[in-house]
Amino acid sequence: MLRSQGGDAAAMKALVERWQRPLWTHAYRLTDDAEAAWDVVQEAWVAIIRGLRRLEDAACFRTWAFRIVTHKAADAIGRKVRDRRLREAAAEKAADAVQGAAGGNEADDATRRIVDRLGVRDRQVLTLHYLEGFSVAEIAGVLQIPEGTVKSRLFKARARLKESYRVNDNRSE
Repeated sequence: MLRSQGGDAAAMKALVERWQRPLWTHAYRLTDDAEAAWDVVQEAWVAIIRGLRRLEDAACFRTWAFRIVTHKAADAIGRKVRDRRLREAAAEKAADAVQGAAGGNEADDATRRIVDRLGVRDRQVLTLHYLEGFSVAEIAGVLQIPEGTVKSRLFKARARLKESYRVNDNRSE
């Protein structure tokens, strides 16, 4: 620890090797997500390395490092909650746009009911693509997901929409 504070790269490597797994385990317990835990630990290590020279008592390292991981995990969870709320709000707005785009006739009402039954993800990609005119790349940027995921979601959403229309047509016969 003291050698790490002095800038010894080998000591820093040994410090990371010693504490990486316990810090990740703590982050995982807080986030319940392996990928998020790695992100949290990575952010924590940046903060730890930056603040290491200011740590006055080397015996406090464990408590100090775990506190940093705890704060970074809380930040990550907060971002995840905010992102989810924003996506849900965007999905609701998209659903409203789909409903607004449909007129007031019986066929439009049926379309609105079918779209309402789709999941949030399906409504998101369908409305962004077909009503808002976004490209796959633009949708990926809006939803902060890879383009391949957008393509996959569009494919699956179209299939579910088609199936919903088929089921709806069978009911009306």
